[in-house]
Amino acid sequence: MSNSILDKTYNPKQFESDTYRRSTGEFGPRNGESSIFTILMPPPNVTGVLHLGHALTYTIQDILIRYHRQNGADVLWQPGTDHAGIATQLVVSRELESNGIDPQSLSHAEFISKIWEWKHQSGGKIVEQQKALGCSAPWDLSRFTMDDDFSEAVIEAFVALYKAGLIFRDKRLVNWDTKLQTAISDLEIQNKEEKGVLWHIKYRICDSDEFITIATTRPETMFGDTAIAVHPDDERYTHLIGKTAVIPYTDRQIPIIADDYSDIQKGTGCLKVTPAHDINDFAIGKRHNLEMITVIDKTGHLMSDYVPDFLRGLYVKKARKVLLEKLKEDGLMIREEEIIHTIPYGDRSGTVIEPLLTDQWFLDSKALAREAIRVVEEKEIRFYPEKWENTYFDWMYHVEPWCISRQILWGHQIPAWYGPNGEIIVEKTEEEAFREAEKRGIAKDQLTRETDVLDTWFSSGLWPFAALGWPKRTDSLARYYPTSTLVSGFDIIFFWIARMIMMSLFFMKKIPFKDVYIHALVRDEKGQKMSKSKGNVVNPMDLIDEFGADALRFTLAFLSVPGRDIKFGRDNVKISRNFITKIWNAARFLQTKGIVLGENINAIHHKVDHWIIAKLKKFKADIDGDIAAYRFDYATRNIQFFLRDIFCDFYIETLKIQDDQATKMIAGYVFSEFLRIVNPFIPFVTEHLWSTLSNSSETLVNRKHVEIQGLEVSVEYEQEVDEFLELIHTIRSEKTNAESDGSVAFDALIQRMKDWPGELGTLAGIVG
Repeated sequence: MSNSILDKTYNPKQFESDTYRRSTGEFGPRNGESSIFTILMPPPNVTGVLHLGHALTYTIQDILIRYHRQNGADVLWQPGTDHAGIATQLVVSRELESNGIDPQSLSHAEFISKIWEWKHQSGGKIVEQQKALGCSAPWDLSRFTMDDDFSEAVIEAFVALYKAGLIFRDKRLVNWDTKLQTAISDLEIQNKEEKGVLWHIKYRICDSDEFITIATTRPETMFGDTAIAVHPDDERYTHLIGKTAVIPYTDRQIPIIADDYSDIQKGTGCLKVTPAHDINDFAIGKRHNLEMITVIDKTGHLMSDYVPDFLRGLYVKKARKVLLEKLKEDGLMIREEEIIHTIPYGDRSGTVIEPLLTDQWFLDSKALAREAIRVVEEKEIRFYPEKWENTYFDWMYHVEPWCISRQILWGHQIPAWYGPNGEIIVEKTEEEAFREAEKRGIAKDQLTRETDVLDTWFSSGLWPFAALGWPKRTDSLARYYPTSTLVSGFDIIFFWIARMIMMSLFFMKKIPFKDVYIHALVRDEKGQKMSKSKGNVVNPMDLIDEFGADALRFTLAFLSVPGRDIKFGRDNVKISRNFITKIWNAARFLQTKGIVLGENINAIHHKVDHWIIAKLKKFKADIDGDIAAYRFDYATRNIQFFLRDIFCDFYIETLKIQDDQATKMIAGYVFSEFLRIVNPFIPFVTEHLWSTLSNSSETLVNRKHVEIQGLEVSVEYEQEVDEFLELIHTIRSEKTNAESDGSVAFDALIQRMKDWPGELGTLAGIVG
């Protein structure tokens, strides 16, 4: 037991960092245990800083990890960070520019060297913030998705998937960032609703005086049109199906086709089909075997022989302005209709994203999705809340080929080489590629290495097994795979969760995890999404600094109602801090009574002692059930009820009257167990109180439940104290009325309590 006296005021700054540092050696796995519990930490971007969404998911994971560790499991919470291709490249580029270095002036090798230099010096800031939150991960086992052995796993996976026919190269539409000059994923797009215009433009029907009118928000792409689609049941246009129309300012004729995608009620009912510049048009083009004509280049300028001279080389916005003026002058513009529509922007470049037809590498997700759908349908993998299965299925049943290539420098370089006639050789190493080329009669100096790198989500998809050492058959892989629970947000169910399931089933032939807990989105106290532009972003590190990590953790768990977004405000954290202060004050009272935590109990004398131990058992069972059901909100409410209503409001008060050694030992035991049970939720204050008030050198990190040996708890005594407490609650509710009108009923209740037979009658003074 520490000789220190607890301060009158709860001040987490005085002990949180030291408390964490003392416990870090106990965060690792213990191979001797029979049961195993594993969580793979979603690897945050190496460029990242802790935000409230992070704080929520790490808090929930840490609660689970600490709980199962205390309950005797061999626990592994595998930490790591993600190389975050585009994000990291941008951060380092800006850093170089701020130091007067033009990133374009560096060679590929020099730039990559600068990224590694930045990573070692500045990357991983978020890890220190995770520690401040209390994350009990074995940081010495941390993985980075660009480490050599992890890169080996990525290359192994790519080659295996390619040779299985599941990776292919094709010309398809992708999200193209004209500023960053790379394909990007849907997750890297911010869709913004903006005011726009729907322009109604006339196309002349060939060999006729008739016109057909299309409505478009992107008139500059009309030169990439390869058809006009009408609904087969639209009587206005059935006579035109099979005829052709002429694109204005060209002599190019395009067919008028029937397709169900065209909406009779939308616009004019006539849809200009531009397969190379719209994802829906691309699908129509595939169905009707239409030509794919690209008229906007990778920099966002109009190009190619299909564009009239007066537009060629102009940037999209300028080209649109010039074209609209020309259409109006020539009487081809029927009208303009103001609308609200969604515009996709690159979340990092801020540039409007162009759907662009380019040569890229793709993964056949549909083939991998079949088994991934089955394991969720058959409940081998369960989602909590269950409703998120529907989101998973919706994506998986409509999955398209996944563009896995990126035109950036930082990432896993695709292990492909091109021969002089377009031959593709995919091997793990350059030496193997040369040997394969020789077999095909290609000289090695005729090979060109692919410069594209893999989408960050490709390597992240391998996380459940590559983080444990795959493709090597490591002891960690054998022991900790498949993992137990995945905790994540709903926004990456497809981008990460589904892909981990697909990859794991292909390579490991087993599910990667059994449970998927999807937590809520953290919004501001008005229910609005947090964003820098709204100025409502809350920095969790500021909250930790002001209120302590325990208060933030408890708040996030308390607000985690399944299926409901979190309305988060600073007052929530203040309330949690006040509750933790109540725990602190209870500990101070026990210390003044000379009560030592962790002492063995050898007798139970009083009825209230039987009662408090019975309530402790129920409390423990409730917490066990809450955690098993992922009801962290229920657990925090049960914690509050036990500490406030059971322990402080009644039992501690009895200690002021029944001050014998046996009762002190019971009080010490109950509070010890309370600290142990709630430690996963609020690890700092519980660990500090335990180390101060106990004689044990053991920490709560690994402390298991201590059963009372050989002592029966009386159900009869428990029921009698419950009845006595019911009387006290009635008295307290009547007290206000008695003070105002001298209620005779109140006096009678007081007398009844005083006349209660046995030891409980002596506790009359606790009403106050």
